[in-house]
Amino acid sequence: MTRERALLLFAGGIVGLLAICLVALGNPPNMGFCIACFLRDTAGGLGLHRAAAAQYIRPEILGLALGSFGVAVATREFRPAGGASSLTRFLLGFLVMLGMLVFLGCPLRLVLRLAAGDLNALIGLAGLVAGVAAGNEFLKRGFSLGRANPLRQVNGYVFPALVLAGLVLLLARPAFIFFSQEGPGSMRAPVFVALAAGVAVGVLAQRARLCMVGGIRDFLLFRDTHLLSGFAAVGVVAFAGSLLTGNFHAGFANQPIAHNQFLWNFLGMSLAGMGSVLLGGCPLRQLVLAGEGNTDAAVAILGMLAGAATAHNFGLAASPQGVPLAGQVVVITGIMAVMLLAWFNREPVRA
Repeated sequence: MTRERALLLFAGGIVGLLAICLVALGNPPNMGFCIACFLRDTAGGLGLHRAAAAQYIRPEILGLALGSFGVAVATREFRPAGGASSLTRFLLGFLVMLGMLVFLGCPLRLVLRLAAGDLNALIGLAGLVAGVAAGNEFLKRGFSLGRANPLRQVNGYVFPALVLAGLVLLLARPAFIFFSQEGPGSMRAPVFVALAAGVAVGVLAQRARLCMVGGIRDFLLFRDTHLLSGFAAVGVVAFAGSLLTGNFHAGFANQPIAHNQFLWNFLGMSLAGMGSVLLGGCPLRQLVLAGEGNTDAAVAILGMLAGAATAHNFGLAASPQGVPLAGQVVVITGIMAVMLLAWFNREPVRA
């Protein structure tokens, strides 16, 4: 076993363990760590949407970005860069978030849901693989958003500064910040425990290059299982933890914060997978890259925040009762939009 593979397995195992611990300490069931759900809650906490059940600036997200930033600086991997198709990246992030909120989770939560027995996640996984496969076809045909250009150091500090501002708001609790009193947003682990867990995940994800979408992409293109092994470790540890804590319940029905509309679970994650491949990584990876100084990834995260706000302001997001008609229309439209963006951003492939 190589040192890199061992680090990836270790990182994945710790992420799975932290997710189980966060649920035990108060986070929503099957949602110990979910980038999509936590960005949605953070958007609500900042008042970008008014869904009362999903409003809380999640310290896990803040800690993840700060952990990535800190370790990148310490290892001299903090290299500000950006300026490659920023508006397109914003739109892709926006659409990826819409897809994930129809499925109700990011690729990381997909693994955690599956580890807890939620078989709807199998449908989501099939959709994610299909979306990544479609994205790969555009990559093979020359899709590119361009090369990021080196930037002055100060540009790389903007995103971590915004994250620090979010942490100040979370701790100061001014009147214009929202905190859910019921629903998933009200279910939370202690602030400093969640923050520390986020920092740990940020450090590990930065060092091990954790990315489930990247893992699926590499397996489909090259039969390389390196990145996938990290998420296999997440699943194994989370599965064991779910069994030990009595939170494993196999089936499709009555799963926490999930629905069993197969078609929309599949298509929601197809949209998320295809968009994430074109962005160059899943939401977890985008947060890590933003912490490393990549302003293009930071723009994608801002697009995801905007997508979360739009989904709840206009009734597009799914709920345990299912996917509203508006959400179904947006998923189909989003898939077509991503395909058009991919088609018109092709470059000639050299022989």
